[in-house]
This record gives sequence, structure tokens and C-alpha cells, in this order.
Amino acid sequence: MKQNIVVFGATSAICTALLRLYAKEGASLFLAARNNEKLAALGEDLVVRGATVAGMRAYDFNDWPQHEGCLEEAATALGEVDLVIVAHGSLPQQADCDASGEVTWNTLQDNFSSTAIILQQSARLLAAQGRGTLAAFTSVAGDRGRKSNYTYGSTKAGLDAMLEGLRGRFYGSPVAVVTIKPGMIVSPMTADMEHGPLWSTPEAIAPTIKTAISRGRALCYAPGYWRLIMWVIRALPLAVLARLPI
Repeated sequence: MKQNIVVFGATSAICTALLRLYAKEGASLFLAARNNEKLAALGEDLVVRGATVAGMRAYDFNDWPQHEGCLEEAATALGEVDLVIVAHGSLPQQADCDASGEVTWNTLQDNFSSTAIILQQSARLLAAQGRGTLAAFTSVAGDRGRKSNYTYGSTKAGLDAMLEGLRGRFYGSPVAVVTIKPGMIVSPMTADMEHGPLWSTPEAIAPTIKTAISRGRALCYAPGYWRLIMWVIRALPLAVLARLPI
């Protein structure tokens, strides 16, 4: 079914794979990202695959006053919005956060503060319409604080809480709120990490994410086996978890 979709963080690897699926269905897209060159290249790619790109906007997502204007521009270009996807962020090394207040601050801005404003503004738009879906990427890292990535994980836990609250706000209404939790995914963001058997690719998980969005599921682990993995990790006593290299 053809949809009108607004996308923040459109050039991320997972989001690109997801948008290619929507392009095959002839979706109309408004794309927002931080890098203008990558955004333009993505737009061309999606048009070739069948999408209509109604508009694009490249800007610094930490410049939060721009989010409202971006959504207004998207709504004007698309008409009624069926779906808002929020997929931007950054993945620092925990050691860099420990060593630098600036890195920690930037991590909080990239992964929580800027996203929270986008979620707030998107919720306002969908509430005014009286319908639509808001789908946002968080991470399995937010399920429990771990010594390897607790700064990054804390930002994702914050988004989880905000999305859960939005689900409560819109409960029983035609507005759906979907939390997407990718596990370990091969992408430019994880290029410096060692990849093991639990890793997946954007192309492998994109259909799972698309199905969850279309059905308005509250929570989507991608791949699905991460739901069980994180259930085990949440159940571990701290004395055990602290000894694990995770």
C-alpha cells in the first residue's frame, strides 16, 4: 500500500534498507538527514526503485528548533502523513565517553535530546491528524546498563521510556507508536567492531521492521532472537553480569 512517509536519519544503513522496501510500493517520501550529499544520493536511489521523493532537508539534528519547521515542510509536501520514522543517532566508544565530558554531552544530544524533540513534534502532528504511525529506533543497549556501553545505553533507555509514554497517551486511538530495537547490525556505525555469529545485516532485518510497523506493534526486536537474549541479560544478577565482557 502506497504511503506518505517522513524520515529522520534517512541515510542510516538500516533506514536505507527499510526505505528501499517502501520504494518498491511506490511510497511518497520526505527525507531528512545530516549529510546533504548522502541524502541526495539516497533520494536518487529511491526514485529509481519506485519511490516519489516529495522533498528533502539536510540539517544538524542537534539544532532542535529546526525540527518543527522540517515537519511542517514535510506535511506541506506530502499532505497527510501516514508514517514518521526516526532513525538517527551516533555510537561512541564507552572509553571515549569516560575520558571526555564533551563526548558524553554530544552522545546525549545525538541519541536522546534531539530525538526526543522530534518525537514530541511528530506526536503533535499525528495527534492533529487523528491518525498515523510513529516508529522510532532505539537499541537493545537500552534494555540494561552494561559496562561496555552504558552512556549510549542510557540514551536508548530514555527513548524507550518516552515511546512507552507516547503509547499510553495514544492508547485506543488511531495513532500507533512502534519501538524498534535492533541488535548487533553490520553497518558503517559498527565498522570498527568485531563481528560475530549474532550479527545481522540491515537488509536481513528490514522486512521484520516493516512488518512490525505495518501492524502497529508496540515493540520490535530485530532480529527477533534478541528478545530472548535481552530477557536473559536482564535476568542476570549484577555479580554475574559484571564479570561478562559485554
